Amino acid sequence: MSEKLSQALEFANYRSTLNNQRAILKARVESLLSYSIDGGTFTIDPGLISFVKLLKDEGLKTSVLLDIYNNPISVELEDFYTEIISRYTEATNDYHAEYSKLSQARSIKKLLDITDD
Repeated sequence: MSEKLSQALEFANYRSTLNNQRAILKARVESLLSYSIDGGTFTIDPGLISFVKLLKDEGLKTSVLLDIYNNPISVELEDFYTEIISRYTEATNDYHAEYSKLSQARSIKKLLDITDD
């Protein structure tokens, strides 16, 4: 096989592996941003965080929120807000750290975190 063809194949394998690793990372973060409480499931995103903060700022202690399946779930806003902001911050910080590692990896072995021992 010629050198150029070999390099092209190696690069294609690298890009494919990189895309797979990014998809795995994204799926892991999405699962971390799913929060279940009292039979309801919520996807934690800036919109949910802002809405709950608004309700808290209006002086409400509890509220009924619609989960991802449009089920009405009564939540205590202070505890709910504390939990979702904590989970969001932790998940996005982990995502940033892992994404940075992937971005800096320049070989398939580094992408897969394989070391030669």
